[in-house]
Amino acid sequence: MLQQTIQSLAKQYADEFIAVRHHLHAHPELSYKEFETSKFIQDKLASFGIAYETKAGTGIVALIEGKGPSSRIIALRADMDALPIQEENDVLYKSTNEGVMHACGHDVHTACLLGAAKILQETKHDWEGTVKLIFQLGEEKNPGGASLMIKEGVLENPKPQGIIALHVHPGLDLGKLSFRKGRVMASADEIYITIKSKGGHAAAPHLTADTILIASQLIVSLQQIVARNNNPTSPSVLSICSFQGGHTTNVIPSEVKLMGTFRAMDETWRRKAHELITKQAIGLVESMGAEIDLKIDVGYPTVDNDPAFTDIAWKAADSYMGKENVLETELRMGAEDFGYYTQIIPGCFFRLGVRNETAGIVHNVHTPKFNVDERSIEIGMGMMAWLGASVTV
Repeated sequence: MLQQTIQSLAKQYADEFIAVRHHLHAHPELSYKEFETSKFIQDKLASFGIAYETKAGTGIVALIEGKGPSSRIIALRADMDALPIQEENDVLYKSTNEGVMHACGHDVHTACLLGAAKILQETKHDWEGTVKLIFQLGEEKNPGGASLMIKEGVLENPKPQGIIALHVHPGLDLGKLSFRKGRVMASADEIYITIKSKGGHAAAPHLTADTILIASQLIVSLQQIVARNNNPTSPSVLSICSFQGGHTTNVIPSEVKLMGTFRAMDETWRRKAHELITKQAIGLVESMGAEIDLKIDVGYPTVDNDPAFTDIAWKAADSYMGKENVLETELRMGAEDFGYYTQIIPGCFFRLGVRNETAGIVHNVHTPKFNVDERSIEIGMGMMAWLGASVTV
């Protein structure tokens, strides 16, 4: 059976793609700068005998055609950019690029898709249809590499009937997968605020507008927008994550900069919140005697798993993993530019368990000590190959 063949090949090639992950992890590159990463992936695809082309600079798309005429076309996607984080793990494959780290598992995603590509290429006479491989740039930074690749036609010629991606889940134990039908992740917008005054002496605050105080008031005030305007049954988050201003003890700075993120699960509320944030920020800052520059950079849409397509993929996962090892993913306020794909074609975004408490592999994504139990790579590459070869829409 094809399933057993894929499982056997995933086991056989696991060490090879753990080594691929080590290489990628040791050489991370930031969003839209994945030049060496892209070249590495291209070389691997060529070594497997898989033709490819580039999209949006560093993005890559490839096709593997199965046996016989078939209209079944399934896309498999992995992201490949890293984050501006200094790694604190003491491992042989630790990042060699200062201040850059694969802290969100994109090295694992890429290794899994490369492993799936090799398996699918070797088994292409055993399954029908076409699998489109998408290695995507810039998932971590607006406007999102998915949007750029879509503009360059990654979902055309041929157009997939559905698209699948996995993401590491540090809260899910090794050996488990999780799926969710419908909305699974939030939209994400970036907020940039600059508060300006003429500045002044700390001993004479009455002669200027105190940008530090104003910014502090604004941060507290903005929290009330979500707390008192959003329907509490619909999750939403507004977090100010950067406060930059002042350099000494006795000078009120002429400028303070704030940066943050706004997340929502409802598009109507999302638009209304933008209006409320803008109105409240301008009104508060100006009423306290300062000037404001405000920008809301509209980012990724919600990730919506097509219920019917996800049900098919979920059942295929049950068969591959055993039903007891496939759970339901919790609703998450994280965001993913995979949402751009799901606005156009049916999508399925599922989670790969990577947690191992005994080994101390418990840290969350986007932290300096994030890591995975690498036995998950065998599962991930096999699962992606199995879904690519078997699911229909």
